This record gives sequence, C-alpha cells and structure tokens, in this order.
Amino acid sequence: MGAETEAQAAARTEAKGRGSAKGRAGGRGRLPLRRSLLVRLLAASITIAVLSVAATAWLAVRTATSAIQDEQGQVLANDAQIYDTLIGYAADHTDWSAVKPTLSRLAERTGRRITLTTQDRRPIAGSGSATALPTRASVLVDPLRADPALLPGIKTDGIDPRAVGPYRLPEGERKELRNLAEKLQPCWRHFAGSSARVTETPSGRPSVVINANNDLLQKISGACALYTLDDPTPTEKRALDRLNVLVGGCLERQRLNPVTVGLSFKPTNGVAGEAVQRCIDTARREQLAPYVAPPALLFVTTRAGSAAPGFDLSPGNTVRVAGVAALVLVLTVAVTVAVGIRLVRPLRALTDAARRPAQQHLRVPVTTNDEIGHLAAAFNDLSERRERVEGQRKAMVSDVAHELRTPLSTIRSWLEAAQDGYAVSDDAFVASLLEEALLLQHIVDDLQHLAQADAGRLRLHPELLRLPELLDHVATAHRGRADTAGVTLTTHTEGAPTLLADPVRLRQTIGNLLSNAIRHTPPGGTVTLRCRGAGNQVVIEVADTGTGIAAEDLPRVFDRFWRADKSRSRQTGGSGLGLAIVRQLTEAHGGTVSVTSTPNVETVFTLSLPL
Repeated sequence: MGAETEAQAAARTEAKGRGSAKGRAGGRGRLPLRRSLLVRLLAASITIAVLSVAATAWLAVRTATSAIQDEQGQVLANDAQIYDTLIGYAADHTDWSAVKPTLSRLAERTGRRITLTTQDRRPIAGSGSATALPTRASVLVDPLRADPALLPGIKTDGIDPRAVGPYRLPEGERKELRNLAEKLQPCWRHFAGSSARVTETPSGRPSVVINANNDLLQKISGACALYTLDDPTPTEKRALDRLNVLVGGCLERQRLNPVTVGLSFKPTNGVAGEAVQRCIDTARREQLAPYVAPPALLFVTTRAGSAAPGFDLSPGNTVRVAGVAALVLVLTVAVTVAVGIRLVRPLRALTDAARRPAQQHLRVPVTTNDEIGHLAAAFNDLSERRERVEGQRKAMVSDVAHELRTPLSTIRSWLEAAQDGYAVSDDAFVASLLEEALLLQHIVDDLQHLAQADAGRLRLHPELLRLPELLDHVATAHRGRADTAGVTLTTHTEGAPTLLADPVRLRQTIGNLLSNAIRHTPPGGTVTLRCRGAGNQVVIEVADTGTGIAAEDLPRVFDRFWRADKSRSRQTGGSGLGLAIVRQLTEAHGGTVSVTSTPNVETVFTLSLPL
C-alpha cells in the first residue's frame, strides 16, 4: 500500500473525531430520572399539592377548633384565660423560673391541672403533683407566635403586643410623655369631650383614644398636634434602629428595596408588600426573642387526669379530608404530566438540533411565546450568528491567502528564475525581492495588530500630547509622498488642544488615514488635516478631494480586506486592512471614527477622541 497522503490522514482523523463525538452524544441521550425536567416538575407539583392538602387540613382543624370552642362554653373560656395569662407572663419574662405561683392561681380559679414543658416534653412547672401527660399538648405557649383563634386581640403576625422587649420605656421617658399628653388634654377635650381618654400601652407609652370618625380624628390631630405623641423616644429610636438593621438584612438577602420601619411596625417609606411584611415580622421576632420566655407546651387536664377538651376531627371528617387530599394529588399529577410533556417536547427538539453537525446550522420552530419560545428564538439567533461568524472566518482565511499569494508568488518566480540562470542577482533583483518581502511584512504586521485588538491584548501607553505638534509631525512624514503624487497636503488647527493618548498608536491611526487619502486623490488635488476641540472631545479630520466613496459602500469602509475599487491592485490599493486598524485603534482610545463622502467632491474621515 502506498504512503498515506496528508489529506487522507486529515480526513481519517476528522471521521474518527465525528465518531467519538457521536458516541459521546449517544451516551448523553438518556438522562437519569432524577435529572429529568419532567420528573423534577412532577416532584415539585406533588410537594406543592402535599403542602396545599396540609394547609387545607390545617384550615379544617382550625375551623373545627373554633366551632368546638363556641360549644364548650366556660370550659374553653377558662382554657383561653389560662392561655392568655401564660402568654402575657411569657411576654414579660425571659424564662419560666417564677411561673409556678401563676400556675397555682390559675388552677385554683379554673379547677384544672396545668402543666408546662419544653418542646421536647421536659417538665418546667405544674400546678399539682406530677402525672402522666396526654399524648398531645393543648397548645404551644409562644408570645411571638400566639394563636389568633385563642387570643382575638392578636394580629395576624402572631406577636403578642405585651412582648415589648427593648421598646419598654424607662420611667423618665414615660413621665415626659404623660406630661405632654396632659399638656395637650385641654385641646382634644374641647373637640372630643368625654369620648376621649388616655390609655397606656404595654411599653408605657400613653395613647389618646378618641371615638370619632376619620374626618374628626384628622381635625383633632392637626389642631391639637397629637402627632407629637407618636414621635419615638431615645429608647424607642435605639430599638427601631436595631430592627431596621435586621429588616434591611432580610430584604437584601431577598433582593428587595430597603424600607424604614416606624413604631407602627409598618414601612414609613413605600407600600409594604407581603414579602416586606414577612421580613418585618421575622426581624421583630429575632429582636424580641431574648426578652421573652422560650416556647413551652401547655397541658391542661381535669383533676382526674383526663385530657382537656380537644380539637380532634371526627372519623367521618377525617375520611373526607383524606379523600379530598387524594383527589388533589391525582389531579396534580395528571396536570403536571400533561404540562411537563408539553414543556419537554420543544426542549428535546432543541437538544437534537444542538447535537447535529455544526456545518448544518439548523433552526428550530418557535411555537410559543413563553420561556421555551424565547429559548428557541435565542438558539436560532445563536445558530445564525455562528453561521455568520463561520462565513466571516472562511472569507478572512480566503482574503489572507489571496493577499499573501501574490508577493510569495513573485518572490518564488524571481528566485526560480535566478536559480535557472534567467535572472541576474544584481541590485535591482535584490531590491525587487526586498520590496515584496516588505509588502509581506506590512500585511503580517497589520494582521498582528488586528489580532491583538480582537484578543484585547493591544497595549496603550498614553501621554499628554500637544495635537498641533503631533499633526505637524505626521504631515511632515507624508509630505514627500504627497509631493510625489502631485497632491497638496495642508494642516489646520483651531487653538492648541491637548490629549491623553498613545503617541505611537495615534500617529499610526492618522498616518493610515493620510496615506489612504493621498492614494485616492488625483494629481492637483488637496488633502487637509484638521483638528479642533468640541466640548469634552477632540475632533481630528482628514479631508481629501479625491474620487470619493459611493453611498452604498460607506457602511463597509472599515471592513477588513475591503476596497471600493475591486480592480485596484495591492500596489495602488494597499492591503485592505488600514481602515480596519484605524477603527480598532480609535476604539481602543475610547473614541469613534466615521466617514462622509460626496464622490469626486470631498471625503472626510473624522476621529472623535475623549479628552
């Protein structure tokens, strides 16, 4: 068998790579069930259904509890009194060490046996001798999560108002507020008469209670300056500052806008949403926790030891709740499977399209206007961009090969001619080869500059430059070429603007524009280099009276290897990279470059660089 050619070896390697990639893709074809979107969606839905059923059952229990309390009369009223008293005790004490006298008084008044334990059922205190406790506690005693069904005065946040903690006013501040209330009393008595009275909140703050409609209340508040009673005291300010720190941390974790909480424990700046109010309630519990007794289980039994009236559902109701729970689960699973299949189908289409060979650049149909549809549209955009980039890459390779082929062919031809004895290796021969080599070097240098700019490795060394001097220097360097071409080169500067820029790169940018302008200006024409300040920018213009650029070609002027005149050779048309380098260097300085042209009249390239 003959030696394998380089093309055959490359083809064999590519085929092996495609086979390996196909094997890897096939290995990923079936996902584990735990990673399936459908299974995860189903698991999430079942969890939601279970929580919904639990909430429904809880609501049923709460409703049944309320009904039972209405029927049990004095017994449950006594239980509510026990619960209220112990909640009040817990709100006013940091532990249960001194609760036994309170339990004894409650037991004597209600005729019940009362026992408190920790949440893991370790005894705390009891009103009588130790006995076996029921399997279920009557209620949890926690002033920070009180039961609104047993204590009607409790708000929905469950925090007992008697739990004031750091908001409890010292005697000095209480006295100051009472004096202020007495000072305002003649005013609000004048408007409200005997319907107004002063009460004291659990924190020791006086509060004026007026039985009147909102209009009258606003009138009294404005006329008597009752709002001054609502100003926080130093003690309350310290507590509110700490509370706002806790609330701010909670809102920051949830990426919500910060709010400021006042004495009403509502935001004073903005509307409180559900998530914001949850953060406030959580922060209040965290702040009050060190000032209240820890949660305890309450067991209320009769003297004989039987359990107090409970809150159990009847067997019939239990069966009905279980049936509803099962129905909810079945419906949830059915709906989840249907929705999941509909969601997974377009995702599988996307996966299949993504695994196809890169050369095909497949698109997927966009059938919905939801997240999946947006993903499909994004995939199509990505495929289109990849196809466009691939086309640009192929065109770039073709252009580079075309630009390098001519000088290399010339050098090879001359060297072969010299080798065969057809060309004499004299000064003209060497000069011709050197000219072609310099042209190759120029093209390679331009490509290297563009590659550095594309990779973000183009380094600038900015200095404070006087633009008139820099423009004169560039114009002097190109004046000989302009004179040879019969073109008049002039410079014009308004004022003496200065700029912080890389002098080498800026001279290269302006030099490329000047070289391009001189090349495209016929003998007798004019090239003008202008500079002026414009607000916070410096504007540099290179204007020529050459052939100009057609309007349809202006958007492509700064493309790589593009020439307006397709017949122009490299000797007269350059490498086609000069203007692309101008754009890259200008953008590296934070500026912009633009062009306007009127064919056979004037073409102006404008650099706008920030001061």
